[in-house]
Amino acid sequence: MTTPGEILHRYRIRPDKRRGQSFLTDLNTLHKIAAAGKITPEDVVVEIGAGFGVLTQNIAPCAGRLIAVEIDIRLVEILRKELAQFDCVEIFPGDILKFDFTYISKQYKAKLKVVGNVPYHISSPVVFHLLAHRSAIRDFTLMLQKEVVERLVSPPGCKSYGVPSVLLQMYADLKKLFDVSPGCFYPPPKVSSSVLRGEFLDAPRFALEDEMLFNRLVRASFAQRRKMLANNLKQAAFLKALSEEDIKFALDQAGIDGKRRGETLSVEEFGALSNLLKNQLTNRG
Repeated sequence: MTTPGEILHRYRIRPDKRRGQSFLTDLNTLHKIAAAGKITPEDVVVEIGAGFGVLTQNIAPCAGRLIAVEIDIRLVEILRKELAQFDCVEIFPGDILKFDFTYISKQYKAKLKVVGNVPYHISSPVVFHLLAHRSAIRDFTLMLQKEVVERLVSPPGCKSYGVPSVLLQMYADLKKLFDVSPGCFYPPPKVSSSVLRGEFLDAPRFALEDEMLFNRLVRASFAQRRKMLANNLKQAAFLKALSEEDIKFALDQAGIDGKRRGETLSVEEFGALSNLLKNQLTNRG
């Protein structure tokens, strides 16, 4: 297999700072990410940000079908040359945030596996994009900024626990696998990275009556982190039809003290409160 250094030298690649490009060049880390994906010949895999194809070359021999997504047209041409030997690889030039995972899943009649080295500046948008297409995705193995991974896997009560933590943990089992130092990249980023593995659940962790309301509740609960939960909910626009007494009743029914802050609530508590507020709103309607 051609090494990352050989490809960089051959094509004289200069990373695009506007896109936050930082190429993973450490072979050991590439092998570890590919292995973590647990890819088999039955799998349809989508790679986020294929770059110049070094991770792609590690995955392709294992996959049934591999769709390598890359937005940089310079790198698309390199991918076509470097990956020509792999019949299973399809190169998709475009923005991963516009990629239709659901369409691809239906096309191949299979749930997808997603892997990739995600540029730091689109980490959160990518995670929420995967979440929106969760019914089409089996699992994902992503390298993200270490801080982002720690936020996603954070338990209640931690400073890093927030909206992304709750929303993703409601729908997926998550595990931080290992850290990756800046020296494994070209050019070296200013922060460390971590690899996250996630498996989407067949159903939400807590049976939700209204997933959109749950989403709004979580966001409202963290709107002002220093405020008590009850005060944040009183100011939430989607709950304007409810009185303070209605909100207090829902909190009491859920066994949640309104003086607590949103960051102390578990995913299950958010789910229970969401259903109780849904009932209150339905009764008001």
